[in-house]
Amino acid sequence: MERNTISNSKKIVIKIGSSTITSEDGTIDKKFLENLASQVKTLMDMGKEIVIVSSGARIAGVGTLGKWSRKEDIHYKQALCAIGQVELMDSYRKIFGSHGLHVGQLLLTKEDFNHESRTLNIRNTLFTLLDEGVVPIINENDTVCVEEIKIGDNDMLAAYTTVLWGGDLLIMLSDIEGIYTKNPQNNEDARLIEVIENIEEIENSISQDGKSSFGTGGIATKILAAKKVTKYGTNVIVAKGKKENIVLKLLNGEEKGTLFLSKRN
Repeated sequence: MERNTISNSKKIVIKIGSSTITSEDGTIDKKFLENLASQVKTLMDMGKEIVIVSSGARIAGVGTLGKWSRKEDIHYKQALCAIGQVELMDSYRKIFGSHGLHVGQLLLTKEDFNHESRTLNIRNTLFTLLDEGVVPIINENDTVCVEEIKIGDNDMLAAYTTVLWGGDLLIMLSDIEGIYTKNPQNNEDARLIEVIENIEEIENSISQDGKSSFGTGGIATKILAAKKVTKYGTNVIVAKGKKENIVLKLLNGEEKGTLFLSKRN
């Protein structure tokens, strides 16, 4: 079903989790980005439009400086994001550029999605970039955000972006292969749920313990994001981002993830 879903989708949002885009030491995983750029180029050559929502700025900041990782003060967190965002976008620019792709950066906050003129401006910028063949890279503007105005995690940022843009499909690339009945790291009998039609039923039935070491979101935020997006008629796929050519393998039916079916299917 993932194969047909990707094949039939023209406007695709790909969300990259922190643990997917970074190596174990917190530096940007250039091999992953190289593979991502290759897949995006293939999808665009097929006539699809791609928007990327990318985490990783704060971790990249730690990897760049090699310090402050344990400082929880908001000013240090924001400073790390300011430093890491430069490293993150420089990596996207260089690697995507080697595949003949230009990228553009949008840093957004929760307020941007709650303000009519700002949402219009976001849409206009997205459409202009895409019309000119540029790949938008979106992240939360963590350098200015405080807790009261934060979206909170990029699963929800990807959901807001998908709805605002009117995307056909949201693909969330994470450190998990999909949604399981239990945490697969702790339970040998955990089973991958390949298709989810009733999100509320799944919420009540699965164990949601555990989250990645670098990310802010876990299973609960992915389910919440899927709940928001699917009610607008958009499908959602959760898959393991570190697998080589994961999106193209899903397209070819060679890999599995979890597909959340929209209300309109």
